[in-house]
Amino acid sequence: MSDLAITALLIVSLFLILGSGVWIGLTLSGVAWIGMQLFSSRPAGDAMAVTIWGSASSWTLTALPLFVWMGEILFRTRLSQDMFRGLAPWMQGLPGRLLHVNVVGCAIFAAVSGSSAATCATIGKMSLPELKARGYPDGISIGSLAGAGTLGLLIPPSIIMIVYGVSADVSISQLFIAGVLPGVLLALLFSGYLMVWALRHPQLVPPADQRLTLAQKLRESRHLIPVLLLIAAVLGSIYSGIATATEAAALGVVGALVISAAQGSLTWQTFWSSLLGGTRLYCMIALILAGAAFLTLSMGYIGLPRHLAEWIATLGLSQFGLLLALMLFFILLGCFLDGISMVVLTMGVILPTVQKAGIDPLWFGIFVVLVVEMAQITPPVGFNLFVLQGMTRREIGWIAKVTLPFFFLMIAAVLLIYLFPQIVTWLPQQMR
Repeated sequence: MSDLAITALLIVSLFLILGSGVWIGLTLSGVAWIGMQLFSSRPAGDAMAVTIWGSASSWTLTALPLFVWMGEILFRTRLSQDMFRGLAPWMQGLPGRLLHVNVVGCAIFAAVSGSSAATCATIGKMSLPELKARGYPDGISIGSLAGAGTLGLLIPPSIIMIVYGVSADVSISQLFIAGVLPGVLLALLFSGYLMVWALRHPQLVPPADQRLTLAQKLRESRHLIPVLLLIAAVLGSIYSGIATATEAAALGVVGALVISAAQGSLTWQTFWSSLLGGTRLYCMIALILAGAAFLTLSMGYIGLPRHLAEWIATLGLSQFGLLLALMLFFILLGCFLDGISMVVLTMGVILPTVQKAGIDPLWFGIFVVLVVEMAQITPPVGFNLFVLQGMTRREIGWIAKVTLPFFFLMIAAVLLIYLFPQIVTWLPQQMR
C-alpha cells in the first residue's frame, strides 16, 4: 500500500472517529492503533501501554497542571477588577483611551495565566461592561479583546509552549524567555492599530474621564502591585536560573494562593473550584498528549514522517516557502482543532522536515505559537470566538468580522520575526 493511501486512510479514520463524538485523546490513540496494527509488525497493545505510560509520567509535564491551576486561582479572585483600576488612569491620554486596557490587561494577565481562553474571559468580564457603560463601540471593544486574548499563548508561562517543548524536546525555560519580546511586539502592534483607528474615528471615542494628577495615578497603580510581584517571581526565578519551569510553576501557585488570601477572596469554595477546574483542563490536555505520543510512535514505525519529509524536500521549497505553506496548513487546521491538538498532532511529522530545512526548533516554536494564536480567532472553531460569543451573546460571524484586523496584525508579526529572527533568539542567547 502506498504512503499516500495509508495517509488518506488514517486521515479519514481520524475525522470519522472525531465526527462520532469521541474525545480527541482517545481518537488519536485509536488512529495510532489502526496504523500500527495494519501497517507494522510490532504488537500495537504493548507499544500503546509503554508509550502512554511514558508520556503520562513525564516530569517536564508537571509544570503544566501547576500553571493551569495558578491561572484558575487568579481567575476566581478580585485581581481583574484591581487590574482595571490600576491601568485605566494611564490610558486616558492615548488615542483610543480605555480600549488599550484590553491589550495591556491581556498582556499582564497572560504573564500569570498560560491559557488564551482564561485571559480572554477574565479581562472580558472586567473590561467589556466598563467600556460599554462609557460608550465605546462594541465592535472595536470585542475585536481588540479577541485579538489581545491570544497573548495568553505567547507571553510566558504558556500551556502551548510547554506542550511544544515536550513534543519537540526543546527547553521550556528557553521557550518561555523567547516568547517575551514577540509577545511585547504583538501587544504594541495591537495598541498601534487602536491608536490609528481612534485617530480615524475621533467621533466614536468618548471623552476622557476626569484628569488625575501624577500622584493620584500612582495611588491607583498600587492595585497592580500583587500581580506584578507574581509575574516577577515566576519569570524572574526562571530567567535568573534559580528555578526550572516546573519549580517556577509551583512558586506561582503558592504566590497566587497568598495573593488571593491577602485580598480576602480565598475561601474554601474558590480553592476547591479552582482545583477542580485546573484538574479537568489538565486531564483533557494529558489525554490528548498521551494519544499524540502513541500516534507519533505509530507514524515512526510506518515511516510516514520520513517519507513526508523526503517528499517536501523534493518540492525544493525555500525556507520562506516552507514556512508559508506551514502557516496556511495550521490556519486551515485551526478551523477544525484546538491549539494543543494541532501542536501534538503535527509535531512528529513536521519537525524532521523543519530541521532538515535548517530552521532553529526554538525559533520554530514561537512561529508555531503565533500561528496557533491565529487559529484561536479563525471560525468555526476559534476558541476565543466561542468564549466571546458566550459572554456577549453576539453571532460568531460578527465577532470573527470585528476580529479580522487583529488576525492580519498577527500575520505581520510572523513576517517580522522571519525578517528579524533576533526578536525571538536574542533573550535566550543572553540567558545562556
